[in-house]
Amino acid sequence: MNDVTGGQQAWWKGAIVYQIYPRSFCDTNGDGIGDLAGLRSKLDYVEKLGADALWLSPVYPSPDRDYGYDVSDYCDIDPKFGTLAEFGMLVKDLHGRGLKLILDQVLSHTSDQHPWFQESLLSRDNAKKDWYVWAEAKEDGTVPNNWLSAFGGAAWSWHPLRRQYYFHKFLRQQPKLNFHNKDVVKAVMDVLRFWLERGVDGFRLDVANSFVHDEKLTDNPPLPMEERTFLDWAHAPRLQRHIHDANTLENERSMREVRRVMDEYEGSWAFGEFSEEPKRLPLYAGEPDKLHTGYTFHFLESWSFEPATFRAYYEDVLAAVPDLWPCVTFSNHDVIRTVTRWGGGAGDDELAKLCLLILLTLRGTVLMYQGEELGLPEADLAREDIKDPVGDLYFPFAKGRDGCRTPMPWEEGKPHAGFTSGKPWLPMPESHLTRSVEAQEKDLTSVLHFTRAAIALRKSDAALTWGAIRFEEGPDGVLIYERAYEGEKRRCLFNLTREARRVPAQGEVLFQTGVGSLSEGMLELGAHAGVVMKV
Repeated sequence: MNDVTGGQQAWWKGAIVYQIYPRSFCDTNGDGIGDLAGLRSKLDYVEKLGADALWLSPVYPSPDRDYGYDVSDYCDIDPKFGTLAEFGMLVKDLHGRGLKLILDQVLSHTSDQHPWFQESLLSRDNAKKDWYVWAEAKEDGTVPNNWLSAFGGAAWSWHPLRRQYYFHKFLRQQPKLNFHNKDVVKAVMDVLRFWLERGVDGFRLDVANSFVHDEKLTDNPPLPMEERTFLDWAHAPRLQRHIHDANTLENERSMREVRRVMDEYEGSWAFGEFSEEPKRLPLYAGEPDKLHTGYTFHFLESWSFEPATFRAYYEDVLAAVPDLWPCVTFSNHDVIRTVTRWGGGAGDDELAKLCLLILLTLRGTVLMYQGEELGLPEADLAREDIKDPVGDLYFPFAKGRDGCRTPMPWEEGKPHAGFTSGKPWLPMPESHLTRSVEAQEKDLTSVLHFTRAAIALRKSDAALTWGAIRFEEGPDGVLIYERAYEGEKRRCLFNLTREARRVPAQGEVLFQTGVGSLSEGMLELGAHAGVVMKV
């Protein structure tokens, strides 16, 4: 088990993991797409922020139907990002700074251009005939069952060479691997070893609850009408309970396979993305023979900025396995940015600071997406600028995920805020220009300076890093919890409303944002203000 080494907690438990979406981080060759050279040029920035590790979204060769999440070669670097040699230099640079590197792994499915699929589709009797999920048509020629794609429509596409349907959980260009095939399992585990041998410290597993499907191809049951959702920001209609095309009990077996590989490499770490209820996370993570940890979409898809939102996550997860160490994240490359979701469609710097302080005082490994430390709001893109397949299909009813994937703004007064000397693959939003790194470096009250200070607080405080968490009742709209570790206690109070609130409070203020006053045992919290107290 990797959770304790030499009597010390595993490194990842106290880590701040900074997620980089490489296409949009920094471009050095003027093609408008971020690259490994650009990433390496900004490592001083990442280190100064206080991150312990980088989570790098896919950099493997890909036709980019889903922008890297359709992999055509698991064991190389896409030329638009660089080379394997440059990747090796990145690993060396990071390790020289004491930073870890986590790679995104998309193991559930491949691109339809992957050599495995290209061989599998040729016939029903080749060496890779069962590496993907193929099925016969029904007698009337229709699809094998009622499974729906996460991007809309049937999850099956007909292939004329095989004269069969193949299953794709997402786009038709993303065929699903067959994890019931032992050769497939061995091949993808060897992919993990390939990167671990090159110095990678761990992996984030994309759609980790979707590795294993029901071999009987049982129809999914419908969702009750009151639970159905139709088009929203990045989703096709949700009409079914996905219990046979994903979320199967056999999926647990795949997590154990991954863990066995990770345990071959001391200090390595694997966490998964699970589109399930938080209470089901312990099925896949948190035990010595499962993934180390994981996260769900509880915070990521929530538009409810209420104390109950935060309390429910920990009560659901920790009620099942009290010792489970969760990941905590409010934003990533798939969801609307935090200040826009929780700011009622807008966003401001005080709200950004409040959200960051909550993130950095909750229990768990922190996953922070690029640009959150700048307080960037969601970009509102024109139809002609949309690249994401979801937005392309459903605009304007669902604009997709491009709004959180726009380029990082680095410099003042330069075209595209210094991201590229060419035309960026997505436009630089006007609203991001004034929030550039250079502008915020000059302003000691900026979100960036606040983030660095809040990260430093967490890393220097054992109670905030390792402590148990206990929620308290508070005035309407006020989130209160206590972190406790080896006799040290920290009380965290956050006003989630736009109006001042008075809260009983005792102790020493360690860190604050927008606090009005503390007198006679009462703390006045201004709108969107938070405080961390020693008690």
